Amino acid sequence: MLTDYDLYLWGEGTYLRAWEKMGAHPMLLDGKEGTYFAVWAPNAEYVSVVGDFNNWDPDSTPLSLAGISGVWAKFIPGVRQGALYKYFIRSRFGLRVLKSDPFAFHFELRPSTASIVWDLKGYQWNDQEWMAMRQTKNNYQSPLLIYEVHLGSWRRVAEEGNRWLSYREMAHLLAEYAKDMGFTHVEFLPLSEHPFDGSWGYQISGYFAPTSRYGTPQDFMYLVDVLHQNNIGVIMDWVPAHFPKDEHGLGFFDGTHLYEHADPRQGEHRDWGTYIFNYGRNEVRGFLLSNAHYWLKVYHVDGLRVDAVASMLYLDYSRREGEWIPNKFGGRENLEAIDFLKRFNETTHANHPGVITIAEESTAWPMVSRPTYVGGLGFGFKWNMGWMHDTLNYFSKDPIYRKYHHGNLTFGLLYAFHENFILPLSHDEVVHMKGSMITKMPGDEWQKFANLRLLYGYMYAHPGKKLLFMGNEFGQWREWNHDSSLDWHLLNYPLHKGLRDWVKDLNRLILKEPALHRYDFEPKGFQWIDCNDSEQSTLSLMRLGPHERDTILCVLNFTPVPRANFKVGVPLAGFWKEILNSDSIFYGGSGLGNFGGVKSKDEPWHGRPFHIEITLPPLACLFFKIDSA
Repeated sequence: MLTDYDLYLWGEGTYLRAWEKMGAHPMLLDGKEGTYFAVWAPNAEYVSVVGDFNNWDPDSTPLSLAGISGVWAKFIPGVRQGALYKYFIRSRFGLRVLKSDPFAFHFELRPSTASIVWDLKGYQWNDQEWMAMRQTKNNYQSPLLIYEVHLGSWRRVAEEGNRWLSYREMAHLLAEYAKDMGFTHVEFLPLSEHPFDGSWGYQISGYFAPTSRYGTPQDFMYLVDVLHQNNIGVIMDWVPAHFPKDEHGLGFFDGTHLYEHADPRQGEHRDWGTYIFNYGRNEVRGFLLSNAHYWLKVYHVDGLRVDAVASMLYLDYSRREGEWIPNKFGGRENLEAIDFLKRFNETTHANHPGVITIAEESTAWPMVSRPTYVGGLGFGFKWNMGWMHDTLNYFSKDPIYRKYHHGNLTFGLLYAFHENFILPLSHDEVVHMKGSMITKMPGDEWQKFANLRLLYGYMYAHPGKKLLFMGNEFGQWREWNHDSSLDWHLLNYPLHKGLRDWVKDLNRLILKEPALHRYDFEPKGFQWIDCNDSEQSTLSLMRLGPHERDTILCVLNFTPVPRANFKVGVPLAGFWKEILNSDSIFYGGSGLGNFGGVKSKDEPWHGRPFHIEITLPPLACLFFKIDSA
């Protein structure tokens, strides 16, 4: 039950575990079974709990105001786990409304909107080894290979009415697949409760509840647990930027704009039809900070990817002149949101060692992934949206024109080490008429697949951690549709299976070779060999590890013209083993290559003391490593 100290922390906005006292908590009190309810509604005149236990009668079970905190609370005997409930709120201004519990742990399946009394205790975790390892892991120098998943459409059961899989049904299937593919983490599109399937979870109505679409809170714990037992980390998309306007939700909660700004120039995202949190209000900051810590502590989640950070940072985001209010200094920066994001990152890293925080931030805001004590926002990583846009733009060109766009491939290295970047080919790139990854590629069917294998090879050779959305790994033809399963039958076709095998082998190469992950964020881990061959549309580069013989050489040909006797400067004499070739017949290529590798020649080239002469296949990516045998 709430203490004066709890209420003090709540009012101060520093209560990082508010879910332990706010919301609905089944308990035994003075020998009576019941539930303790607590809800923040400072501008209400009257608050009661209504539910299936009192025939939804607003006069039956009123709550009491706890001092001047604005929190209404009471223990109600006889209300047990599974009871449906809402809060009846009568505001000082005459509004009467039924609201879902902002801290509810479980909800009815949409379109119903009642909260459900639920006890989070009782699940026996079996991921102790993973959790201990997580605390000591250096995420910056380790492989980070993220498989982005929308849980409701990864796989469905067609013969049972196209139903989605439950958390428990998904657990072993997804863990086995991700492990076999070599991914280190699964990132889920938002799994907090949301009213509309088509929002993909990005418009949240229940911030503390795993969506009931796939099961109970304990079922979600099981999914995370199984992934951990298979050495797969779990990242969740988290949305503190905005929330929907549904009447049962947070908006206009107690007859006033409690969680959101009252002025629409500050409080509404017109593009999305949503409200914006008031980050300057202590209790709102505490609500969101508690929510972040809730997922990390209660559900053992390993990372949070914060959605739409740019919309939080700028007061004029997607607004015309006159549609926004400057900050107190006359600028466009949202000072309260900036402070909130810094506090989020500081408290997360302090309380959960080894946890990852990721910003989806698309502007040139400086030091997003730098510590707050040097002036940064404090995120661990940032999505590299510039790399993504430039790369996809380049690959959309017919190869005959690519020489005029060569800078799209090389420009990213000018800023590659300014942030701790993740290279994302995410769900956003395969929806809304943008086409799937395979249909973005030019040429006939063979060239499309060769181009996509080449794109992934370039991505994996480039400094930065990696993210692929589900279906990208095997070249799904259709755009992603949240209402249907991925087209797994395509793996019966050699080109699709070959593409997936290529991604699997790229993942394994990253996991095996320190040069491809150890110094992703340090200039000492990368060197161009030749970045200026725009006429032939080729690139050659080196990734460097702790030892000289860790060096990985990558050569890429962005045209369908094979190149014989192609010279590449190398730093070491010896036999350079061809360790991966995207043109291998095994992946669906033409089979050109270098018969396992080539011996260096004692003649300088590209400013290196030696060189190799290779066959460079069409639309292909080759990886070499000096043979240490």
